Amino acid sequence: MKSRVSGVLAAIALLAQLSVLFAADKPNILWLTSEDNNVNWVGCYGNPHARTPNIDKLATEGFQYRHCYANVPVCAPQRSTWITGVHALSMGTTPMRSRYDIPHDTIKYYPDSLRANGYYCSNGGKTDFNIGGRSDGSCWTSGKSDWKNLKENQPFFKIINIGTSHESRAFGDVSNTTHSPDKVRLAKYHPDIPKMRQNYAHYHDAVKRMDDEIGRALAGLADSGLAENTIVVYNSDHGGVLPRSKRFLFNSGTHCPLVIRIPAKFKYLWPAAKPGTKVDRIVSFIDMPKTWLQITGSKVPDTMQGRVFLGPDAGPERPYHVSYRERMDERNDNVRAIRNKRFLYIRNYMPYAPWGQHLQYLWKMEATRAWEAHHNAGNTDAITGRWFGTKPTEELYDTQEDPDNVNNLIDKPEHQAVIKELRGELRKWQLRVHDSGLMPEADRVKRARENNTTIYEMVRNPELYNLDAYLDAADIALKEDPENIPVLVKMTQDSDSAIRYWGSVGLYLVAGEAKQEQGVIRKLLEDESHEVRAMAAYNLYRQGDVTAARDAFDDLLKNNSYASLKVLNMIDWIGEGSDAHREVIQTANLGSYESRMRVNLGMNPPAKPKEKGKRKGRGKKK
Repeated sequence: MKSRVSGVLAAIALLAQLSVLFAADKPNILWLTSEDNNVNWVGCYGNPHARTPNIDKLATEGFQYRHCYANVPVCAPQRSTWITGVHALSMGTTPMRSRYDIPHDTIKYYPDSLRANGYYCSNGGKTDFNIGGRSDGSCWTSGKSDWKNLKENQPFFKIINIGTSHESRAFGDVSNTTHSPDKVRLAKYHPDIPKMRQNYAHYHDAVKRMDDEIGRALAGLADSGLAENTIVVYNSDHGGVLPRSKRFLFNSGTHCPLVIRIPAKFKYLWPAAKPGTKVDRIVSFIDMPKTWLQITGSKVPDTMQGRVFLGPDAGPERPYHVSYRERMDERNDNVRAIRNKRFLYIRNYMPYAPWGQHLQYLWKMEATRAWEAHHNAGNTDAITGRWFGTKPTEELYDTQEDPDNVNNLIDKPEHQAVIKELRGELRKWQLRVHDSGLMPEADRVKRARENNTTIYEMVRNPELYNLDAYLDAADIALKEDPENIPVLVKMTQDSDSAIRYWGSVGLYLVAGEAKQEQGVIRKLLEDESHEVRAMAAYNLYRQGDVTAARDAFDDLLKNNSYASLKVLNMIDWIGEGSDAHREVIQTANLGSYESRMRVNLGMNPPAKPKEKGKRKGRGKKK
């Protein structure tokens, strides 16, 4: 009996030893993410004024990627893309802080696969996944965990998110900085004025503090004796953070630092022959979760849309990267971008919406307010004042010659071939991932709710969401060609509200030549789609029928329209003030983002604002 017990104990001890050895063969991953800083704030990416010694040293010990790009230039939708490995635009989670549902029985979170593979998963920082129906914390083993705990729980996957470089750290007094305002590299689109320079210096101070935190994390890893077993990844969560960077699809909003240090024992994962190498491969943020699963030997869900970029199982280099944006807080917009290593093509689906829309959060920054005042005083030029105007439908930038993206090449004959190529590849991508943004946000969440489904499922059902037709309709509308007026009129009579919407957009863009169609447009003021009604009113305003437009806007606001946010944005885009709508707006029952627009329009919020609660139309919970 005693020998049998001894044998069982020995077997258990052997299994424990084998388990430890097996775990040691799996790399730990420490993922260090900083918020809101693009490559221009990091020294090893070429800015001589940036002070980031810890990241710079990490780059000499690892591999520095020169072409890494965020899919979304703001945190919540980008983090929904990361946690699932599925594009936010493919799930319907692109609008900021929308938290629309996804089918959780179909789409798992990448830590689910890591945990199933024996990984201890710790996220002591930000989640903000922008997805409904599941708690952000449910996929993690633990929140905060010290190095001793991690040493006892290998293999581990740990995220340290550093908020010291967040946009909010660029707010406040900018007059007393450690970094000299004289030693900053201004973007070409920013005017050289004192407050702008001071805000640059202020944010350089914040990035230096972020780098200090990176240094402390790396020192903790080394002191624990875990460095030789741990892959370290550093990148920002998107670009930023001075105005015209975060939230925008230019280089400034999407081009991100990425440095990966891989211990010698995992040399088979190296992307180049030796550490210290600068890697030219394009890496899209969508590639990251799939890569982490692949290199840890974890199961990769079929739903993931990225491409593995490390190790022997890496796929071929992607030729293009795609970025996208929709609503940012209280401000509506709709943009796609596709790029190769040199050229960036941008398609604006709402060219009538200005770039520099007044966003409450962004206007907390001294630089933003100073820039606007400088512009309003008539002191900007064609480059520094461009941000305050409306957008062209298409843009093309040579990112090698013009990294600040100020010289639009879209009409240059010598670039028509690359424009055609990128335009065509963007459409292929939109069809492949089921771009959910070709129907206005308010209508698509309403349609999903009415059909008891999620947006993810709806956009994969051509009977509910005919993407081919919507892309064709948008193309016709955005051509701004008066010869298409008969086609646009026919579109306004389609049975699908999304086609009617694009017909109305097209008529708006050729308003001067479409005045004879005012009768057609007035009929749309009674459309079942509130988005179509709003667009029709906006259209009539441009054509000079101000009374009908104002009455339609007021009617939608009085009746608590699900498109109230779009209406308030339109009133602001018109640029003639809100006095004609003041009483209606002041007394309307508005949600949180609509209430922000009320303040943007120069009105004080009511003493006790009435909140609508959850945003409408989240669809079926799975």
